[in-house]
Amino acid sequence: MTEQVSDTSGSMSAVDLVVVGAGIVGTSVAWGAARLGLRVAVLDEGDVAFRASRGNFGLVWVQGKGFGSAAYARWTIGSARRWPEMAALLHEDSDVDVQLRQPGGYHICLSEEELETRRQRLQSIRDDLGGDYPFSILRPDEARQSLPGLGPTVAGVSHCPLDGHLNPLKLLRALHTACRRRGVTLFNGHTVSAISHRQDTYSVHAGPVTVHAPRLVLAAGLGNRTLAPLVGLNAPVIPNRGQVLVGERTKHFLDVPTTHIRQTDEGTIQMGESMEEVGLDDATTTPVLAAIAQRAVRSFPALRDLQLVRMWSALRVMSPDGFPVYAQSPTHPGAFVITCHSGVTLGAAHALQIAPWIAGRDAPQGIEAFTDRRFCPHVISGETA
Repeated sequence: MTEQVSDTSGSMSAVDLVVVGAGIVGTSVAWGAARLGLRVAVLDEGDVAFRASRGNFGLVWVQGKGFGSAAYARWTIGSARRWPEMAALLHEDSDVDVQLRQPGGYHICLSEEELETRRQRLQSIRDDLGGDYPFSILRPDEARQSLPGLGPTVAGVSHCPLDGHLNPLKLLRALHTACRRRGVTLFNGHTVSAISHRQDTYSVHAGPVTVHAPRLVLAAGLGNRTLAPLVGLNAPVIPNRGQVLVGERTKHFLDVPTTHIRQTDEGTIQMGESMEEVGLDDATTTPVLAAIAQRAVRSFPALRDLQLVRMWSALRVMSPDGFPVYAQSPTHPGAFVITCHSGVTLGAAHALQIAPWIAGRDAPQGIEAFTDRRFCPHVISGETA
């Protein structure tokens, strides 16, 4: 384990990379870089931040992702297929089993119109990929073989064999533990106030702490919007609220994950999701939670008597087109921005492909589709039009 040295002013020296953000995205990159031998420090605002990682649903999900972007569909599929390797490596470094299961996943449709819209969406992605996109549409009687207890008003379901889920809290614990064992230093509870660049070194200032490194990764979620321009990057991310209900532990009844309902490895029932553009408001609201509960009961009537134990909401990090942003600054060498709204699904890609790129290896194939330049219509190939 590499020992990091801080001087009396709180400045840290002799690190190769500083990562801003210790959520799932930031720690996936930090751990991946540390595995390659880089000395890494992570700055994090703490739980006062609008942290998407504390509210996610835990899906490793392919189905439906990539509508309108074949590059994103390929990127998502690639990460999902790398997740078994990611889970095994994390277990070696942390002794934490993240409970990854990839038995295939289902999306439950409650009307014929909803089912046909779903079919068209998935077929569009399949067409964009030249047919290399597995999915099927099942009628209720077929679906009940894998989803016993499916409600009588369900019109049908879509299925993708690449889908799965894990325990997101165990994932975050595993990443932090693995980072620590790999020598990563975490500064928690400090908001980045300034970033300076001089003589090929970045100095990131956060309260009493200043970290120096030749490489910088901005993985600060919604904070990337204001931090990215400081190093010549563009991350016009906006919040999108999702709300979740959690039911009590109950006997095992659901072997596979669905888009809106899943049973965790601990037996609890998670129900979501909502998509709400409400700004920086992470409150829960009764009408939305009621709609989530109603959909869950229509999907699986046995949930009608389930006791609810908690509820929460969190803010997704969304780009204008909904796809990730992976970019290296054209004006500040060694500075990167990494942001997406699928930190769990893309965690394997971030640790096993993005981290090596940041460490100096070739960029992953297809990553050019996710540059921040796509949000700058006045910029063509890095030059002003």
